[in-house]
Order: sequence, then C-alpha cells, then structure tokens
Amino acid sequence: MKILLRGGRVIDPSQALDMVADVLVSGDRIAAIGQDLETDRETKVIDVGGCIVAPGFIDMHVHLREPGYEQKETIATGTRAAAAGGFTAVACMPNTQPVADSPAVIAYIREKARAIGVVHVYPIGALSKGSQGEELAEIRDLVEAGAVALSDDGNPVMNAEVMRRALEYTRLFNIPVISHCEDLNLAAGGVMHEGFISTILGLRGIPAAAEEVMVARDIILAELTGGKLHLAHLSSAGSLRILQEAKSRGIKVTAEVTPHHLCLTDEAVEGYDTNTKVNPPLRSEEDRQALEEALREGLVDALATDHAPHTEEDKDVEYDVAPFGISGLETAIPLVVTRLVETGRLSWERLIEAWSCQPASILNIPGGTLKEGGIADITVIAPDWEKEVDVNTFYSLGKNSPFQGLKLKGWPLVTIVAGRLVMEKGQVLL
Repeated sequence: MKILLRGGRVIDPSQALDMVADVLVSGDRIAAIGQDLETDRETKVIDVGGCIVAPGFIDMHVHLREPGYEQKETIATGTRAAAAGGFTAVACMPNTQPVADSPAVIAYIREKARAIGVVHVYPIGALSKGSQGEELAEIRDLVEAGAVALSDDGNPVMNAEVMRRALEYTRLFNIPVISHCEDLNLAAGGVMHEGFISTILGLRGIPAAAEEVMVARDIILAELTGGKLHLAHLSSAGSLRILQEAKSRGIKVTAEVTPHHLCLTDEAVEGYDTNTKVNPPLRSEEDRQALEEALREGLVDALATDHAPHTEEDKDVEYDVAPFGISGLETAIPLVVTRLVETGRLSWERLIEAWSCQPASILNIPGGTLKEGGIADITVIAPDWEKEVDVNTFYSLGKNSPFQGLKLKGWPLVTIVAGRLVMEKGQVLL
C-alpha cells in the first residue's frame, strides 16, 4: 500500500529539515519527500495541511505489564494506547512477572508484540536477577534475545558494586544502563515530595536529595567504567546541576523527563488524588521550571512518559497505600504541546528531537528520521485540534490519569508504523 501525506509541515531534526511538503510512503519505506508528489489510484492520500509531520515518536520508558499483570495492561492494549497517542515504538520495562531477567521472557515479549502488537516493541532486560540488585542477570543472553537496554526500573540498585559491574559489562554490547535514581534509605517510605505541601497534607515526603545522591553516584560510576548511563525521569533542579557538570566533562550520560513532571507540581496532590502519586514525586515549581529549561536547552536529552497503568481498584485507596504511576501514553503529546509549544517555551524541532531522534540514538534502534529509503515510522500532529481528556476512551486498561477533563490542543492525527496506517483521527485501525 502507498500513502501520501499531503501538504504538512515536515520537521526532521536529523536532516535539519523544516518545510511544507508531501511525504510518500511505499511499502514499509519512505519513498520521497517533496512538493506536489504524484500519486496513482492505489495511493491513499491524507490531507495533513496545517499539521506537523515528524519522524515516528518513540517512548523509551513504558510499562506494558505483560506477562504477569494483565489486569493492568497487556501488550495488545498498551501498543494500541501507544498508537492512539502518536507513538510508533515503545521500550518496555522489565518489572513483569516473571521479571524479564531471562531470554525466555524477552523472547515472549517480542513474539507477542509481533503477533498482536500495533507498534514496535523493544524490551528492556533486568539488570539483576529478579531485579533484586544483588547479582547481575545473564546480560549477554538478554542482549542476544533482543534486550536494547538494562534496568531494574523502580527497584533502584542500592549496591554500588553491582551497578559498577553492570556499567562495565554493558560496554561490550554498547547498550545503556537505565537508572531509577532513588536512595531508598532517604526516601524511607515517602509518598510525595518533601516540602511545605507534604507538611500541610500530613503525608510523608521524599526529599529531592533521595534522587540527587543516586544521580551523583551513578555518574561517578559511569565515569569510572566508561559505560553508557541513562537517567530515567529526572525530577529535581539539583539532579540537573549534577548532570550538567557531568556532561561538561564528557561523561557518557543521557537523561529523560516526563510530561507530568513538566506540567504538574506537588500542589496537585492537595486533593489527595492518588492519580498524582508518582515516583519520583511531583516536585516544586522551581524544580518544574528547571526541568523545562533543561529540556529546552538540550541538557535533558529525551522525553518519556513512564506510562504506568493501574486498575481502578489499585488507585481507589488511601494515598499512602496507592501504587505509584500515571497512565500517560494517550495524553503525553497534547500535554507538552499545550503547556510548552503553544506557549512558545519549546520549539517543535526540540520536541521532535526529544521524542524521536534522541530515543532512537540512546537505545540504538531504528527510527528517528524521515530519510528517503528509511523505515516509514511517522507521527502527524494537529496543532489546532482541541479536545477534552476522557479516560473512558483510553485504549489503555489504565484509566489512572490526573488530567481527566482537561482541554488540550495538539493531538496526534495519524500514526504510521513501518508503512502501515495504524491510527487516524484518534481511532486505532488494527
């Protein structure tokens, strides 16, 4: 099948491209980009005038929950949520049951995704056996099975020796170690950011230092080993200062930030809505502004949702005992467009670079470009399309969003994965 995207604003940072043009897709490849491209009867023409046409967006931090927690999400529902949200690829975290610490689990995820998935799925293998942080997993076997990175995700690796060895060993395979930076002793069972608001609400706080000391430790280990370190979902200004110093000295470290940390602060917790409970927690306005500036200036490399779906029963409990996490795939793009791009605080080019080019580069996976002859993964965004967030229409099983009822602009209009039209006007077609 051929698809022609007619008359959109094509932005591809990988080629320094920003122009109004047509994009022709033939088979699973990008056939041509140019003015007034010719079509034939077999070509499906989609008018995208006034829209942004970009390399397919990649979410490098999602939880698909399968195997083991299919009541929260499945590969089928999670990849459909990704397509609806404008993403052509996702990298899924290993906190499944069983943990993705063996080739068998990695193979299961890949085969299931090939059979019933709608977007590309790249598994992330567990760094340690059982994600217990005590003994390294069989890293070579995981990489050979298809793991694109290693992480213990929400289980921070408290043992510095284990983290050191992981960074050393992964150099053999040129893959990153993704770190959830949290000192569990400092976090000490906290449920929100430690500060004025937590004191007023009577909720136990997690100090920013719990993140920052682990950011510093892991950067020191990355410098020692020469390994590739990626810092997941940074949330504090202090972490950014440490990151900036590390990058200035050429240490191999990259970082991501989430839409919810860019758009919300700890004040959102005041109503005790458990959908605002995330880890790391929503922090102060000063931290939020620092994250925004770091993304704009390129200090933070990538955007990622940290999509963490939960059942209604999981979240419909007291704040203290509710699980951490937001279902973020289907609201991520319009959130950032509305709050940052529409207000002039972030350029379209930087947005696309952070959600397409950089994730592809960090994970060393296909995508992140619209070069002719390349894989036809394309995201089209309608900047003026405004609608209200309605969790009841989510393809994800997780309806746990603090953005319910919020009016947002800049919704994804079309998602094309390897030349297949998988989403159009918000409706997933597969």
